[in-house]
This record gives sequence, structure tokens and C-alpha cells, in this order.
Amino acid sequence: MREKEILRMPKIDLHCHLDGSLTPESVSRMLGRPVRVEELKVGDNCRNLSEYLEKFDIPLQCLQTADNLCRAGREFLLNVAKENICYVEVRFAPLLSVHEGLNCRQVLEAVLDGIAEAENICGIPCNVIACAMRHQSDEDNLAMLKVCREFLGEGLCAVDLAGDEASFPMKNFRSLFAEAKKLGLPFTIHAGECGSVENIFDAVECGASRIGHGIAMRGNLRTEKFCVDRGIGIEMCPTSNLQTQAADAEHYPIREFLDAGLKVTINTDNRTVSNTSLTEEIQLVQRRWGITDEEVKILMRTAAEVSFADDQTKQELWKKLD
Repeated sequence: MREKEILRMPKIDLHCHLDGSLTPESVSRMLGRPVRVEELKVGDNCRNLSEYLEKFDIPLQCLQTADNLCRAGREFLLNVAKENICYVEVRFAPLLSVHEGLNCRQVLEAVLDGIAEAENICGIPCNVIACAMRHQSDEDNLAMLKVCREFLGEGLCAVDLAGDEASFPMKNFRSLFAEAKKLGLPFTIHAGECGSVENIFDAVECGASRIGHGIAMRGNLRTEKFCVDRGIGIEMCPTSNLQTQAADAEHYPIREFLDAGLKVTINTDNRTVSNTSLTEEIQLVQRRWGITDEEVKILMRTAAEVSFADDQTKQELWKKLD
């Protein structure tokens, strides 16, 4: 498929971080000083996820006031609209913006207000996923989840677990997501990005309906079948996965996962940090791993299916994608 065709086609991005997708222009305005793209994007010599996450330090400085959080939500959606995204779920960690002058509820309200403003301009539906952070205490994460419950269906669609997976395995968070389940919060979980297939099992057993990345399933037929049988959505982020060394290009498992019957989606992860777009991700999987035009359409239909959108929105998305 040619670039112009990909740009024209309706697309869905389910795994995209707000802080990792702020443009240099947005960051510069918020910080009041020029910021070069090189300060925000990861280099070619990135060694692992921990090093990749260092690139979030500067954008997180921007997300410390209600005005900037609102602006970030608005500018994010207006920016992704430029490549004909027809639905997007954007995630961020509210606790990373909480301080003495800003509580969790105010943080969520600010981002949701900004997104609502952008939706009125561009007409693209966007939902928020709130991330619990692995390095935060269970007490703080649970308090955040309880606030999220107030916004469920009002711009917030689900919660997530993000951060340094290698240092904080999923088994440490079983009780937290048992509480999320009791609260009626749908959730996806970052798992299998750092080589641990156990994290994938634990996440699904806790009730995750989607897995962020899931690369550790490569070559593990038992785990693949485990996820296929349960209809788990797999949020693959090719450029990011290569940059964090989750997989190398020769062994990237998108073809394997599709052939196994997994509900694969393709996503950007961090548009600025990874210097990518959904159009570029589609070009990459077609060029490097032979994903066909029909398979690209399947990836988008699957994204609509496993999204956290309500049923009416899903029906409208399927019409657009068809």
C-alpha cells in the first residue's frame, strides 16, 4: 500500500502514551524555552526499556499544571487527526502529575477537558486509559483507580499498568487489579515487553482483556493458545519494540502472532519518543515483515473489536473501516 493510500484509510491507535507523544512545539510552549526534537526522541543506540523511559523526563515536566494538561490533551488529538485516525485511546499516568497543588481528580478532569475540546473541533472519538505505575505504592495506585471509576464512560475507558516491567513483575500487582476488577474497571496491562512470559499469564489471569506489547510470547505456543482461547487483544508497537530491544527485526513476531490467530493490533506507543506515526508503523510492517494490504485492514478491524469503546462507537468504526 502506498503512503497516500495509508494516510487516506481510517486508522485506529489503541496504545499511545500522551507524554511520549507531545510534539517539540507543544513542549517548547509549555516549558517556555526551545526544545529540540533530539531531546525528546530516543537515539539509535537505545539499549533497553529503562533507557527508553528516560526520554519521558522532559515531557513530564510539562504536565504539572491543569492548563498544560488540558492543552496536552487538546493538542494530542488535533495532531493525530492529521493522519486520518478515526479512533484513539491515549494513556497517561495521573499520579505523575499529582502534587500539593493538583490532585488526581483535577489531573483527569484537565486532560479530559482538553480532549473534549479537540473532539468538538475534529470529530474524532478519543478515550483515556489511566496508567497505574509499577514504582508507585499499591495504596497510591488504588486511590487513583477509585478516582478513575468516577470518570468511567465519561471520557475514561480503562486503566493500565506501566513502567519498568523488569524491576516490578506483574505478580506484585495481583491484589491491585483484583480491586480494579471489583470496581468494574476494564484494563489492559503492559506485559511481555521485557522477556517475561509469566507477566503475560499473570496479567490475563488477573482479568486483563488486552496486553501491551506481549513480545515474550514469541515461540511460546502454550502462551499464544492461552491468549487466543481468551480472545486477548495484543497491542503491538513495532518501532518502539525494536528500540527497547524487546525484539530484533529478524525475529519480530507479528507474522507469527497473526498466523497463531491472536487478536493483533498495531500501534505507535510514543509518537515523539519513537519518532513515528501509525502511517509509518503500517509502512514498516508491510515493508519488513510482509503484512499484506488485507491484513492491514484486519489489524484495524481487530482494533475496533478489542477497543474499550462503547458498542455504538464500535458499530460506527466498523462502518468506516468497511
